[in-house]
Amino acid sequence: MAVPTNKDELLEAINSSFDKLNKGLHDVPLSAVDQCSLEGHVKGTQISAANLVAYLVGWNELVLKWLDRDAAGEPFDLPETGYKWNELGRLAQKFYRDYEDVPFPQLIERLARAKARIVSLIEARSDHDLYGRPWYGKWTMGRMIQFNSSSPYANARGRLRKWLKAMGASSNS
Repeated sequence: MAVPTNKDELLEAINSSFDKLNKGLHDVPLSAVDQCSLEGHVKGTQISAANLVAYLVGWNELVLKWLDRDAAGEPFDLPETGYKWNELGRLAQKFYRDYEDVPFPQLIERLARAKARIVSLIEARSDHDLYGRPWYGKWTMGRMIQFNSSSPYANARGRLRKWLKAMGASSNS
């Protein structure tokens, strides 16, 4: 899929990549959600399907924090307070810990709610708000949202499909 350059394309990218990912998440056997055999977010590590969803929830909720604070005229740190862009592996580990006690079905629901809220916030903005000016460094708001929603959904879907295939589980995604 091409990189979105306007609001409609961004919404299509998020909805399409999420729908495909969501189908794959529902193919994960509950008996395997905590099995650490997926390629991790840090080179040379392995994570579970639950960790993968926790990572996505973490990023989606960060995007919501950025957008909420921006709308309120409040300062915010990117990617997150206490983390630099070259420390994303450490941030991933934080997300795994943050959601380790949330059952897998509830993690999927939480991800769906965060994604729905991101879509709602995008729908409330104009193309100009999203793509008409730099928002963070040289990046537009729309591009920063895409970097941290539809792109990770697509990446997670690929990891999940590969993992399910290796496990011999059916994947309809």
